Amino acid sequence: MTGNFIEKIILMENTLKAESAGTIAIGGDLKVNRFGYGAMRITGTGIWGPPKDKDECLSVLKKALELGINFIDTADSYGPYISEELIAEALFPYPKDLVIATKAGLERSGPNQWNPNGHPEHLKFALEGSLKRLKLDQIDLYQLHRIDPKVPMEDSLGFLKDMQTKGLIRHIGLSEVSVEEIEKAGKLINVVSVQNLYNLSQRKWEPVLDWCEKNQAAFIPWYPLSAGNVKADHLLQTYSVKYNATPYQIALSWLLKHSPSLLPIAGTSSSLHLEENIKALDIHLSEEDNQELNQISL
Repeated sequence: MTGNFIEKIILMENTLKAESAGTIAIGGDLKVNRFGYGAMRITGTGIWGPPKDKDECLSVLKKALELGINFIDTADSYGPYISEELIAEALFPYPKDLVIATKAGLERSGPNQWNPNGHPEHLKFALEGSLKRLKLDQIDLYQLHRIDPKVPMEDSLGFLKDMQTKGLIRHIGLSEVSVEEIEKAGKLINVVSVQNLYNLSQRKWEPVLDWCEKNQAAFIPWYPLSAGNVKADHLLQTYSVKYNATPYQIALSWLLKHSPSLLPIAGTSSSLHLEENIKALDIHLSEEDNQELNQISL
């Protein structure tokens, strides 16, 4: 067999791996593989400015598609604007099955600085910018990055609902919200996704995950690879040896097994790291090991 033929076989095998995570239907009609890519890290230090290696970041985005990933999460505040611009540069025209989710509601004043702004005027500016940068006529999943305590929720979500009616937004999601806030928002919009901090040792939002499971909503955990306590670190190291994997792969494998509503979006600016992350799909935790991991933060 020629080298090119062998490379094609390897590529086909890799492409099937994202599919092996199973699928989830966001909003009932956006069917994506349940292993996504978070595009926050293709920016500079502090999620500010351009990345150090733009070519590698473009390669990562292309590699994500090669690996069968068809859900990419970004935000206008990543860079700001840089992440969305690179996604379009690398991937446009987009494959028909690719879902790009973006967010608005946070302004940037410098590296690692995030300031809520849920005023309809700002959201209008953000939405128009995202549509232009991503070269889209409609955002499949548009998420309110934060609920602004200085702005009535009705104003922020009312604007998004209007934009949905006009066809500029297909589905609406929320980020960093409680069950109470989701149910309040649910009186104004159909909440199809929630993006909260969630991982093996940070499970404050378990009730939100329960809500998502009961209401057929996607739970998109951000910072999915964090451990953060001694017991978690110890078990991740132990199981990484047992399963011949990295601690990150174990953490991702646990997320995928923990709930069918979870849609992990592990992010990276390295193609090699992305390939390493997706190998978590080859790990099958035993029921006993999974239960031990389940008990870490409960």
